[in-house]
Amino acid sequence: MNVHPRDIDDAPNHDQAEAALKVLRKWAESATEAEISQLDPAIARLVPGLVPVNYPSLSREYPEGFEVDAAYRATLPDLQNGPSSLIRGAKQQIQHVGISNFRLPIRFHRKEGEDLTLETSVTGSVSLEAEKKGINMSRIMRSFYKHAERTFSFEVMEAALDDYMTDLDSFDARIQMRFSFPDKVQSLRSRLEGYQYYDIALELVEQNGVRQKIMHLDYVYSSTCPCSLELSEHARSTRGQLATPHSQRSVARISVVVDCDADCLWFEDLIALCRRAVPTETQVMVKREDEQAFAELNAASPIFVEDAARLFCAELLADHHVGDFRVVASHQESLHSHDAVSVLTEGPTFVSASIDPKLFATLFHVG
Repeated sequence: MNVHPRDIDDAPNHDQAEAALKVLRKWAESATEAEISQLDPAIARLVPGLVPVNYPSLSREYPEGFEVDAAYRATLPDLQNGPSSLIRGAKQQIQHVGISNFRLPIRFHRKEGEDLTLETSVTGSVSLEAEKKGINMSRIMRSFYKHAERTFSFEVMEAALDDYMTDLDSFDARIQMRFSFPDKVQSLRSRLEGYQYYDIALELVEQNGVRQKIMHLDYVYSSTCPCSLELSEHARSTRGQLATPHSQRSVARISVVVDCDADCLWFEDLIALCRRAVPTETQVMVKREDEQAFAELNAASPIFVEDAARLFCAELLADHHVGDFRVVASHQESLHSHDAVSVLTEGPTFVSASIDPKLFATLFHVG
């Protein structure tokens, strides 16, 4: 029978570990590098001032004159293009992977006048097959810069999309460009002029071999509640009581698939369409006669949020440039502590069973 002393199986306590550490340090002070390496190179780290065995001496100076040649570049690791064995998590297809809010100045055509150069936020993404580790995202940026000197239209977006679909060997791809487009408008009666700024996004999507050109526009307007207007007039006519209907700043996000066979749909055309549908656009330059006119215009055009969606819809259905579309409207009420919202879609492109939880929160205009 073998009998083991009790202290062999017990975990060492702090005092025993400290004593062992002293023994190791004492031994390492007089041991050779070969002896330390043979036992355990990590022992060198226990002795202050002792250079760790097998640890290289590294330069701390930045090599400004170092140049990369093709041979050196070929030695650089590229984990994103590594084998599928490097994939973490489920080996599942990813519908969108890329970059967002990559900014650069882009020139845009106007319907009339010279081109405009505007700061533009670019989102570019591709699909990733289940067996691929990842993509080199800088290729998306390089593809975009390659075409950035040209006046941007959907055609140039297509050239950029072609490039990075080829570079990244992807089957689906998307580009979206967001910018603030200035348009000079006149006040209602004084005819003063000022710039109204419109949040616009252009989107090019290729999915299952089919390409779509999509334009998004945020249109900001005032909405006077029809019910509140009638109740206010009732108080005036029956009781001689002064009352004012509630109205509020409202935002509609119009998203349209541009018909590729039609002539150009200008930014100004989509803005004008919105003005025809809901004429109570917020004002830029205002004198007293303009403020009075705006009150009269609101009284002549009271709308619920349901009315707004259908008014935009009627104009969009009548425009031959427009294919599928979506209208998302938000009336940010002065009566309630919540907003009134509506969503109307035409065609399959924008149909969705689910709504982004923060969709309506993004329909907020900062003056």
